[in-house]
Amino acid sequence: MAATSPAKPASHPAPCRARTPRPSAGRARRAGYERLLGAYAERPEDPRELVLCGAGGRLLVDRSSRTRGDQRLLAELADDEPLENAEAICRQYLAEPPARRRGCRAPTAENAAAAGSDDLLGLADAAAGLDGDPLAAAPLRGRRGRFSLELRHGAMSIPELRWCRRAWRCASQATPVCLRDVVAELESYDPACAITAGALLDHTGREDTSTVTLQAEYKRLRNSPIVLNRALREAVLAALEREQLSMSEIAIRCGRVKRDRRGNRAGETSWLARRLGLLAEAGRDTPTPWIHSDVLALIAREGLGLSPREVEL
Repeated sequence: MAATSPAKPASHPAPCRARTPRPSAGRARRAGYERLLGAYAERPEDPRELVLCGAGGRLLVDRSSRTRGDQRLLAELADDEPLENAEAICRQYLAEPPARRRGCRAPTAENAAAAGSDDLLGLADAAAGLDGDPLAAAPLRGRRGRFSLELRHGAMSIPELRWCRRAWRCASQATPVCLRDVVAELESYDPACAITAGALLDHTGREDTSTVTLQAEYKRLRNSPIVLNRALREAVLAALEREQLSMSEIAIRCGRVKRDRRGNRAGETSWLARRLGLLAEAGRDTPTPWIHSDVLALIAREGLGLSPREVEL
């Protein structure tokens, strides 16, 4: 267990005392594997909280109450360690001067894996730039309406957390949509993913709210090999203008070649246009905003001579 050194009987003023609310209070058990053990503020504009999180093992972290970012690792505890150990570390930590508290390092991926809290830290990173209540965030404006994350009452006995679309012509009626549809219409992962991550941190594991569907949508989007093609499309169009390339030449570089009756060689421009979202797929009315990551890498490396990371959102 990596704990701080015992508090010295120094003359510096003691910081705010740790408060230990009941597990059922407010945000005390976020995501099913969090327990709020204390809170303090080095500055009025920067409230912080001490949280015990994890599954197979547990991490004790100090983080910003507003963004859940700027995390500091206080200790790693085994699953069978009593809660009193974590509370004792919190008391020692809060007795330290602010300069020593700021010296704690951030949790690593290895820490998260050992504690079984990879999902938790991933959500905290995704929601790091979010300020305030995710459900109070301004609606996101799309082509067909506004999107917002709402608590909906349906067949379940408790409300369910879902993304909803309100059409421009009928703003009073909210239609549930999946997170992937929101991202597709906006052609951007943020801020929809940040709002989703923040809401999952606040509501998952609570007995008065269901987040099962939203969790599944978020994980599916996060782990899917199908990614947005907007950045790749912009890179291709820029290359066409800047380097005097042609769609045919880029397609040939990618190995997509066709020949006419005379044997003349040309690139399959329709294949490239569909992958870039410039042309609709057969049987579809609108172009797709998605592309498989392997195809994105092929077009980036072979067609443009770029690293795939340069054209990923």
